[in-house]
Amino acid sequence: MSLSVGIVGLPNVGKSTLFQAITKKQVDCSNYPFCTIDPNVGVVAVPDPRVDQLAELTNSAKKIYTTIEFVDIAGLVKGASQGEGLGNKFLANIREVDLLVYILRCFKNEKIVNTESEIDPLGNKEILETEMALKDLATVDKRVKDLSKESKAGDKKVLKELAVLTRARDFLQAGKILAGENWEESEEKILNNYQLLTLKPRLYLLNGNEDEVPARVIEEFKKHNWHFLILDILTEFDAAGLSAEERKEFDLPDDLRIDTLIKESYKLLNLITFLTTGSDETRAWTLEKGKKAPQAGGVIHSDFETRFIRAEVINWQDLIEAEGFAKAREKGLIRTEGRDYLIQDGDVIEIKI
Repeated sequence: MSLSVGIVGLPNVGKSTLFQAITKKQVDCSNYPFCTIDPNVGVVAVPDPRVDQLAELTNSAKKIYTTIEFVDIAGLVKGASQGEGLGNKFLANIREVDLLVYILRCFKNEKIVNTESEIDPLGNKEILETEMALKDLATVDKRVKDLSKESKAGDKKVLKELAVLTRARDFLQAGKILAGENWEESEEKILNNYQLLTLKPRLYLLNGNEDEVPARVIEEFKKHNWHFLILDILTEFDAAGLSAEERKEFDLPDDLRIDTLIKESYKLLNLITFLTTGSDETRAWTLEKGKKAPQAGGVIHSDFETRFIRAEVINWQDLIEAEGFAKAREKGLIRTEGRDYLIQDGDVIEIKI
């Protein structure tokens, strides 16, 4: 499963520096046949200590982590929704990603030109949201007009779609983003047909040191339950690609916050990880939360879903504590599950066909 995160922001907010830091961590694409080879796409592994521990337990020859693509999307300016700057290219590229990371400038480095009159992360956020909402509004409004004509025939499917899009148009006209509203599953299915920009989940990255981010900004994000992360991108760029010893030598942080960004992005996509392990390889696999055992089998190989009989399942921690499959089986920790079993994050599974 190929997942992509779009890095967006106004000019000179640290977007390209973040992308360069990410690509320092890029995986070997030969292990991941779905990877896109593109200069503006960085493919990174999702850090997962479970893979390391299981690989050590089963003496795996290879370790393969789940991955996410980060896409460096051309900078946005005011008026992008009307085609200003690289507006049309910018907005078209956003349609293809699964999640958005907004880079909001908080750092005060005067050597880096600020294209706005002041450092205002909330104002930057509003510009980004407004441009995307305006583009969505144009898309939805055009479709509402077409459906209004079609609805005269009384087709229930058309009437349902018209009602959902009219509601979406009302939200957008009120300056709201669609991801912040409550939609039923059937309504989301209709909206997803249009790749609407404000419907995508988002993570706000406040670029700067902790002391450069005003308390009022943090309070505003917490009040609205907006997912955010404070990260000094330049420090991360300097530290990325260095060993722990080298980071210590240069007085850089021991732990990279960029790993937190990668893990938070994965979490916001409503995904879980299940694992397979053996002497050949230990591998983490991506699955949408709420999927069942046959669908997990299908992620490994399409035949495993269609020919699924049962799955042998154990929690990864139980397997580690039992010191391997043999002892886990003796203790009755390995369960046999059927077609209706909901896969849980951290399950180690073997599909039987």
